[in-house]
Amino acid sequence: MNTPNINQIKSFFLSLQDKICQQLEQADGTAKFTEQSWQRREGGGGRSRIMQEGTIFEQAGANFSHISGTRLPVSATAQRPELAGRSYQAMGISVVIHPLNPYIPTSHANVRFFIAEKEGESPVWWFGGGFDLTPYYGFEEDVIHWHTTARNICQPYGEDIYPKYKKWCDDYFYIKHRNEARGIGGLFYDDLNTPNFKHCFNFTQDIGKGFLHAYLPIVEKRKTLLWGERERQFQLYRRGRYVEFNLVWDRGTLFGLQSGGRTESILMSMPPLVRWEYDYHPEPGSAEASLYTDFLPVKSWI
Repeated sequence: MNTPNINQIKSFFLSLQDKICQQLEQADGTAKFTEQSWQRREGGGGRSRIMQEGTIFEQAGANFSHISGTRLPVSATAQRPELAGRSYQAMGISVVIHPLNPYIPTSHANVRFFIAEKEGESPVWWFGGGFDLTPYYGFEEDVIHWHTTARNICQPYGEDIYPKYKKWCDDYFYIKHRNEARGIGGLFYDDLNTPNFKHCFNFTQDIGKGFLHAYLPIVEKRKTLLWGERERQFQLYRRGRYVEFNLVWDRGTLFGLQSGGRTESILMSMPPLVRWEYDYHPEPGSAEASLYTDFLPVKSWI
């Protein structure tokens, strides 16, 4: 059986959104998610959840959307021009977490499903997703834990899966105009439709469920570290790189805007506070400089 079960996928995504929100509220201890449901004129809608001004998380968003349309947007067919003009459904969960403490990394996760249809032809479907980590101050043990968790999720699906999707993540989350990585990577995959629906859906479920196993232990380890104005200013400066990538290079942001999605939901990935500084260079030998020399250059961590 290789026909996608849309209702099964949607049920999982909604359940995953619930679980992620519950676990993040529990980790924060004080803040709660608020929800806004929305409808899209062209078809579909979603439920957007955001948590703000928490003890641990300055802002966290966990959004579900399920939209449909008569023609795939340009951003969705750039890599696959043969799909241009097809009707489509797109469904997914997107999570972006911006902690208050600069010693806790920002993190992002996404799992999604697309199906493109044309009368008289078989539907074309695929899954995509992954998760990545964006530290401001690097801790080698955190990065090793992150990548070990990612590798362990991939292991049952083949020895080649982790290295393949790690490289894809390193390549994708690269800020070309800055010539630097956005963070220390993780996993990224797209166009996954082989060998069959069950295999691809199982893998996507494992990625979605595995994200907080990778992230929350780092939060727990770093949340009590004391920080001051210096660390805060560096965090706000580095958040600028996050904004630059999402607005200039991210295909998901482009797809959301081109497909007429809810702008507030699409741009929930933006940090609540951010700054830019002209021609900034960290002090040589500092913890800030270490991010550039020891963590952002792509390497094998495990």
